[in-house]
Amino acid sequence: MDGPHCATVLAVVNQKGGVGKSTTAVNLSACLGDLGRKVLLVDLDPQGNATSGYGLNRNQRSQCIYDALLGEADIDSLIEPVEVEHVFAVPATIQLAGAEIELVSAMSRETRLKTILAPVLGDFDFIIIDCPPSLGLLTVNALTAAQGLLIPIQCEYYALEGLSKLLDSVRLVRSHLNPKLEVFGVVMTMFDVRTKLSQLVVDEVRDFFDGKVFDSLIPRSVRLSEAPSFGQPVTLYDPNGKGAQAYRALAKEVIDRV
Repeated sequence: MDGPHCATVLAVVNQKGGVGKSTTAVNLSACLGDLGRKVLLVDLDPQGNATSGYGLNRNQRSQCIYDALLGEADIDSLIEPVEVEHVFAVPATIQLAGAEIELVSAMSRETRLKTILAPVLGDFDFIIIDCPPSLGLLTVNALTAAQGLLIPIQCEYYALEGLSKLLDSVRLVRSHLNPKLEVFGVVMTMFDVRTKLSQLVVDEVRDFFDGKVFDSLIPRSVRLSEAPSFGQPVTLYDPNGKGAQAYRALAKEVIDRV
């Protein structure tokens, strides 16, 4: 990258729920941190799964990303270290659910997150934004602030369903708010090595997103789905398991792509 050091900003987005979005945001940020990159994980989902995935208590916070979006807090005051070296997080609380409505009448409502993150772009190698499973104003803020989209897609029948809607939103944001936005990569999640369907879906998605799909396949794994309930990324909860290995491989691919 030329010029002064500037973070690569990636929005983890898919308006379908349950595709491994927060799991990917948490574990990818942990693996990037393990590889010596300084990472900021921004939880933009009112459900706060990325926040609790790092063991940060959502209920004991007086402020979260919501306060920054409404101009009532500085981003610096919200950044917290997590259990993984080099990794920091901006937590979300249920308050964020109100932001969709409150931002509707706000000035420059689509660019709030971009403005908030501007002062810290030089402090990190990566900023990863975990988006809500919808295409509302919060997600539009993430698309406006990001350089690239990281799209997790589950290896199941209706994998590509709804993606045309997401890509329409991307085109709109690109033409009106963020001309540099592109699909950075597609992550296939919940891959089941025992089923033919999983491989068929991967092939189908590879055809659809020519050259954008990462080689690393994230397996369906009990340990991977258990880790968040212990407030840990899988690299701490089950460091030698298949899930941790897959996210490490993905992190290396992400670094190579940048």
